[in-house]
Amino acid sequence: MALSIEKAERGYLLEARIWLPRPVEEVFEFFCDAGNLETITPPFLRFEILTPLPLTMRAGTLIDYRLRLRGIPVRWRTEITAWEPPTRFVDEQRRGPYRWWIHEHRFGERAGGTEMVDRVRYGVPGGPLVNGLFVARDLRRIFEYRGREIERTYAAAR
Repeated sequence: MALSIEKAERGYLLEARIWLPRPVEEVFEFFCDAGNLETITPPFLRFEILTPLPLTMRAGTLIDYRLRLRGIPVRWRTEITAWEPPTRFVDEQRRGPYRWWIHEHRFGERAGGTEMVDRVRYGVPGGPLVNGLFVARDLRRIFEYRGREIERTYAAAR
């Protein structure tokens, strides 16, 4: 998995890339099931989906979560703002800890499998200091964990 976080024109950009030895449709379907988000989220976040499952994913779907960031309880709501199966979807924070959070998930065929790319554009209260001391580190840990769990899921599926 490749992972980078950098200053963007506005806020920050996190990009994570992972290759999986499965067809695009299969990988996309895994991410269509909101319940799988709990599986690939690190336990230290104590992440829980509050919206009753199963969800019908489409543009306009709202999903409510509860988690802990550095021990502080946080409620988070996202909206699916783009839905283009099996190649792309976008979720955007409507309520939560960030000034803004726009997470684009892309899926494409590559080398007999699927390349999955996460692009997250975000802003944080406190700007560069808070991002440098806390947020970027936490996001790196979260997305590294997520990458390992996704790889483990697809290694077991072979």
